[in-house]
Amino acid sequence: MKPSAKSAPTLSIGSSKLILQGAILAAISVVFLWLVWIYGNGLRDPRYLDGWLLASGMLIQIYFHIALKRSLLSPKSATRWRQIHIYVGYILVALFLSHSDFSMPDTGLEWALWIGFMLITVSGIFGTYLSWSVKIKRRIDERMVYDRIPTRRAELAREVHAVATTRNTDAAAIALPTLPHNEWILDLYTNQLHSFFKGPQNYGLHFIGSQRAVKRLTDEIENLERYVDNQGKEKLMAIKDLVLEKDRLDFAHVYLGLMKTWLFIHVPVTYGMIILGVLHVLVVYAFSSGVW
Repeated sequence: MKPSAKSAPTLSIGSSKLILQGAILAAISVVFLWLVWIYGNGLRDPRYLDGWLLASGMLIQIYFHIALKRSLLSPKSATRWRQIHIYVGYILVALFLSHSDFSMPDTGLEWALWIGFMLITVSGIFGTYLSWSVKIKRRIDERMVYDRIPTRRAELAREVHAVATTRNTDAAAIALPTLPHNEWILDLYTNQLHSFFKGPQNYGLHFIGSQRAVKRLTDEIENLERYVDNQGKEKLMAIKDLVLEKDRLDFAHVYLGLMKTWLFIHVPVTYGMIILGVLHVLVVYAFSSGVW
């Protein structure tokens, strides 16, 4: 299927924007590294400069989390600061590599700082991917709350059971043999839908953004629509709507759950890095002779 006239320009604009943002981040990182190089050529230890730049960037990241936690930012400001948070994070990677002189740690404290920063970086990139992928797929209602998902899932299970087990009685008033439409729909519910609505499904497929499983299920529903009467078609249309909503709910369960999980790693390790960073500064200045 060819892309629509609207989708192609949108993708092109989005790709161009990402390339531009990447170029700007790369340019800023190069400028910082150049300043560190100039500082080092001035017969000073460059690790003091990139170290304080690194510390300043970490404080900016902490401020964002505190402001967000205390609701100090408006929704528009929070969105803007979230972008700044991501950009600063990428620049900090370049500064950290410069500060570590592109080499492995030597002491236990340096190893703790190195491992902590790697955890922050990897979890931050993972969180950025989750946010970006959800925005691209647009399959999660912004009002959806993770703790509400099990309740809504149970409601959908009751609704689909009620629809599938309700029998059509119009044909019974006519003393003529009829096709077992109700039994066909009930078989579909028993063999396919009951387990689908029982709990979260297709975790792995939702993680990679695949809709193969729900497409296979809706195809079976649509195929059965060709063999039932009008009342049966209405029931199957209602069932299909419930299946699609349940699939979106499962998608939200996967991604909102991952968003909560990665924050339990990203945020505590960031605060731990601040403590280790302060200790690192005290140790450096305690054993230095005032190199400034």
